[in-house]
Amino acid sequence: MSLKRSAISSFFWTGLEQFGNQGISLIISIVLARILLPEDFGLIGMIMIFVGVGNSLMDAGLSQSLVRSKSLSNTDYSTVFYFNFIGSCLFYLMIFALAPLIADFYEKPILTSIVRWYCLVFVFNAIGNIQKVRIIKNLAFKLLFKITIPSIIIGGIIGITAAYNDFGVWSLVASALTQSIVNALLLWFFGKWKPSLEFSKTKFKEHFEYGYKLTLSSLLDVLYRNIYAVVIGKFFSVTELGFYTRADTLKQVPVQNIGAVLNKVTFPLFAKIQDDDEKLKRAYQKIMQTVMLFIAPLLLFSAALATPLFRFLLTDKWLPAVPFYQILCWAGVLYPLNAYNLNVLKVKGRSDLFLKLELIKKGIGVCIIAISISYGMKALLISAVITSVLAFFINSFYTGKLIQYNSISQVKDILPILVIATLVTGIIWWLDTNYGIFVAYDIVRLLVFGILGLGLYLLLISLFQKKILNEAITVFTHRK
Repeated sequence: MSLKRSAISSFFWTGLEQFGNQGISLIISIVLARILLPEDFGLIGMIMIFVGVGNSLMDAGLSQSLVRSKSLSNTDYSTVFYFNFIGSCLFYLMIFALAPLIADFYEKPILTSIVRWYCLVFVFNAIGNIQKVRIIKNLAFKLLFKITIPSIIIGGIIGITAAYNDFGVWSLVASALTQSIVNALLLWFFGKWKPSLEFSKTKFKEHFEYGYKLTLSSLLDVLYRNIYAVVIGKFFSVTELGFYTRADTLKQVPVQNIGAVLNKVTFPLFAKIQDDDEKLKRAYQKIMQTVMLFIAPLLLFSAALATPLFRFLLTDKWLPAVPFYQILCWAGVLYPLNAYNLNVLKVKGRSDLFLKLELIKKGIGVCIIAISISYGMKALLISAVITSVLAFFINSFYTGKLIQYNSISQVKDILPILVIATLVTGIIWWLDTNYGIFVAYDIVRLLVFGILGLGLYLLLISLFQKKILNEAITVFTHRK
């Protein structure tokens, strides 16, 4: 199969898996949000930093090294598998012991039990990780689709059933843990790979030398992304944290659906053309423009229609999350571009530069957060928008050097799309603010202004950015 046909097939099945994943997860989370209280989601938000750290330890550097490497043996996979599994168990035991201190930090005694049960997910994730790596490396995303969707559905059924029976926050714990266990079981059943009883110090050193910087970078990213939840949970109320986590989760739907689809495929795809800088640049440029073409209007239009969107999906009790969601949407626009710039560094084997950039970005971000805390929740979230913009220019610095595609060139390629999306967003917001109150049903309000905005956006794109639109159509219709 040619590289182009392989890419198209990968995009299709990854897209189906990702959209199915997020679509079903969204439905489940909406049902749970209608039953449970914001405080329940706030409690889970308080511990996500520990789950993220645990997953990063087994899912970042060494796994990425396996995906990037061109020649691998069963020894490579077995070595990384044992390291990941033993490491995740040791980390879980540490979190188990620290659970009472975590509960004391937030002044929430129930967190001791929640932490000890919920954090089992990264042990089960570690068990299935190498099976998943092999699937991704072989671009077998159709198989990944068959594994992921049943896991989510079964976990969702358990969670919703528990919520209806008044288990409260434990419904979320049960859902996450069930999904992780089922996913691991299915990965082993369909993956057909078994580790051999060997651990190679040479192989470990080879993958560790490339991967440890990515692991450190991933840990920094997890710590930083969750620092908002930690700060809100400590300095604000658990209810406000619940509103924040729900707003952030909803914002992540388009980011994860479009951004993660392309990110999951682009790394192994970029790895195949890592030695051809010109081809790598062209591939990156097309992917960047395509994802921005879709993600900018999805995020910004939903921000403009946030009030009817939240009321329709989650009921009136979640309306205080609307301003949080609107700010976070602006922060999420550049997220995929930041990820792709970093992917260029990874496929070029420059994990040292990757770590260097992460240290710089997170240092700046923490300073901005520290300054914004005293000005309230909105100021804290606005700091996320500022750091997202700064991160783009920092991430693209070395991309400009490695493949001659600097930040100025990237901005020129995406700016017309952003301008058009922002202009249409302003029109939608004005219409909804002035005339939305006359529409009796929120679903009608969303459909009318959403379709109107989409039509205007496509008209302006076809008039002023027809080349980009044609490129996107070419990708998704398989035309040459």
